[in-house]
Amino acid sequence: MSFGSPLLLVFLIAVPAGIAGLYLLERQRRRRATAWAPASLLPNMTTRPSSLRRHLPTALLLVGLALLVVGFARPKASFHVRSQEATLVLVLDVSGSMAANDARPTRFAAAKRIARRFIDKAPKGYRLALVTFSDHVAVAAAPTHDFAAVRAALARAHTGPQGTALADAIVRGVRLGAKVPGTSRRKRPPAVVVVISDGGQTAGGFTPQQAAQRALQARIPVSSILVGTPDGIVQQKLQGGYTERIQVPAQPQVLQAISRAALGHFTSGPAAVDVAGTYDELGSRTGQRKKTVEVSAAAAAGGLAFMLAGGILSGVWFRRMP
Repeated sequence: MSFGSPLLLVFLIAVPAGIAGLYLLERQRRRRATAWAPASLLPNMTTRPSSLRRHLPTALLLVGLALLVVGFARPKASFHVRSQEATLVLVLDVSGSMAANDARPTRFAAAKRIARRFIDKAPKGYRLALVTFSDHVAVAAAPTHDFAAVRAALARAHTGPQGTALADAIVRGVRLGAKVPGTSRRKRPPAVVVVISDGGQTAGGFTPQQAAQRALQARIPVSSILVGTPDGIVQQKLQGGYTERIQVPAQPQVLQAISRAALGHFTSGPAAVDVAGTYDELGSRTGQRKKTVEVSAAAAAGGLAFMLAGGILSGVWFRRMP
């Protein structure tokens, strides 16, 4: 414990001084009593209260005085609390195959629902980021404490070209998580990348193996959530009123391999997504920070309570203040 005004603690000397004064007054009272009658007759002339009754009110008042003095010195209590600093990077597939309706109403709509759950359940103090990808990668929302901004960026996301630069998107997500600064005297907060996709890799400059290696080097796990089934079909309008049906089966193998190599978890469908579990695991990697709180009010309130109790007991037992 520390104090904002430690010099005021010198007034605590009033407590032992008060005890010494009361002792002297008690001795003087006894001398006065013996001047009127022999000491052997005093027990027959007066009723002496118990030692507890005689000393308890005064003791309460002195304890209250000590707490008041401590409160004036502005005491500060320090304790360790779990740090609420962590980063979750959502990597959302917006490629053309996500328009398939084998997940209702579409793969993309189901993926956005999952992303919204992560945003809605994010603990206070965490940072969120959103990366979208098709044949190229875009940072829709950089790591931020403003969850509303991430939610708005998610609402603006829409499906695009057919290409899927999955590994590039994961590398970008890992870089975002690794660049988040830590507080003073602390390393960067822990991070995790969560990929929501129907799988596959058809574009980009990084391979899935390279993406997993980057995640391992940065110590950022990559978890993945598969959206879609092997029966996915995308319908594309052609000139002349024709409609082309393109088969876009979900491909879990790449997502599984990346998550396994990057020490993350693979989830095989929206129904199995465990948002709370992801945050619990991320929270288990956060450290602790020292928090200092001034407790002057508590000390002063305790002092007043003790003094009030002492005054009440003295008034009830002796009809006077000690």
